[in-house]
Amino acid sequence: MCKNSAMSLHRIAVVALDDAVPFDVGIPGQVFSAARREDDRRLYSVHVCSPGAAPIDTTAGYAIAPKFGLEETETADTVLIPGVRGATAGTRAYPAEALDAIRAAAARGARVASICTGAFVLAAAGLLDGRRATTHWLWAENFRARYPDVELDPDVLFIDEGAIATSAGVAAGIDLCLHLVRRDFGSEVANRAARRCVAPPWRDGGQAQFVERPIPPQSDASTGPTRAWALEHLDEPLDLDALAAHAGMSVRTFTRRFRQETGQSFGPWLTALRVDRARQLLEETDLPVDRIAHRSGFGTTASLRQHFATSVGTSPNAYRRTFRAG
Repeated sequence: MCKNSAMSLHRIAVVALDDAVPFDVGIPGQVFSAARREDDRRLYSVHVCSPGAAPIDTTAGYAIAPKFGLEETETADTVLIPGVRGATAGTRAYPAEALDAIRAAAARGARVASICTGAFVLAAAGLLDGRRATTHWLWAENFRARYPDVELDPDVLFIDEGAIATSAGVAAGIDLCLHLVRRDFGSEVANRAARRCVAPPWRDGGQAQFVERPIPPQSDASTGPTRAWALEHLDEPLDLDALAAHAGMSVRTFTRRFRQETGQSFGPWLTALRVDRARQLLEETDLPVDRIAHRSGFGTTASLRQHFATSVGTSPNAYRRTFRAG
């Protein structure tokens, strides 16, 4: 939950460095500016900064001129690092004053996050050693070679470790920013921001669905319509046989296509959807936990508690107290 009071703005400092990915620089301003209360009051302020407030070059061939210097990191609630040129991310040195500012922000308790290859900057600052993190799948091996003490997982869209969060490439920065909005102010605000950005409030699967691979035979139909159907029937018994039958495929074909398209096996995918539905119901309704267990497809309260604790790290009741209070 956002630590700021209801009347103050959560301050975000976006630290842009030379060879920045301009899309990544723009994501925080777009998503966090779209996060508003029902009466349209803003919840965040976003300031793009650079060392000495100097213009920075971008990977798109033009420069960006931030209005703010690194002093913005001294009072920010969240410090966010956009991606930098991937081809040089594993070999270049980053400005010492930027690394010092990021370390100082983390040390005083600010949340620190990165988009795409911005994880290289966090790793260079020493903030990811011994932690789980992710970055763009294309540069994963470069990252591992440069920072072997980081537990890199290139198969996910983002990783939230509480004080530090990292995201995969480009559009996954939108996923991460919407997740942080949800963490700060709940799913109603995050969903409203997603609608303003014409983006899905969350995406299932991980980076594996975007990794380059041979195009499958055209005779293999997509599992997309069946996955959408499953989302509308989470309170019903769902297994591979039922989904394969809905898709008009054999279980073997459906399983193969499902993993190609989502980067996940069926079981974890379904559990994640059901946990997310339970989170939504806990945040937005007063339904008792046993009803939520049924409507999210877990069947029993015990099953819901087990899966919820594994995925979210807390109990359904504790989660509701946190997010309903906000």
